[in-house]
Amino acid sequence: MTDEATTASTETQQPQFSIQRIYVKDISFETPQGAAAFQKQWKPKVSQDLNTKSKKISDDLFEVVLRVTITMADEDSTLYLIEVEQAGLFTIKGFSDQQLPQVINATCPSILFPYLRDTIDNIVTKGSFPALMLPPINFDALFANAVQQAAEEANSAESGEGETKH
Repeated sequence: MTDEATTASTETQQPQFSIQRIYVKDISFETPQGAAAFQKQWKPKVSQDLNTKSKKISDDLFEVVLRVTITMADEDSTLYLIEVEQAGLFTIKGFSDQQLPQVINATCPSILFPYLRDTIDNIVTKGSFPALMLPPINFDALFANAVQQAAEEANSAESGEGETKH
């Protein structure tokens, strides 16, 4: 029985991660020029804003939302604007306090991104615009950069605490 109890306690300590649900939380698609956008030749410029947010729903259940805003413009006028929030519910337990932010801010967005990319491409083509396939994103690298930047900002804040500017 001692071996069984040890095995059971070891299993409960193992990190557990599972996807409960992936869903579209919000979509907005606008074509401010309407039909006029299709009447001219244009050389579009794409701007993209991407961010994530997360919320703890219960002890081991987290909602992670990957949001992207894409603006397709020609010179100074917007051809279309699309905003999509792709969300997921994830069971995450047994991870250390150091590992949890990595799972929430890199692993979960990496899972959501292909769904988000497909949703955007689908909506843009239904809007009668050329397909828009977003390039892959390395969320692990983005997370590592954000952690490094936060550490650098904390260090410079600490070193500047005793200084007075005149």
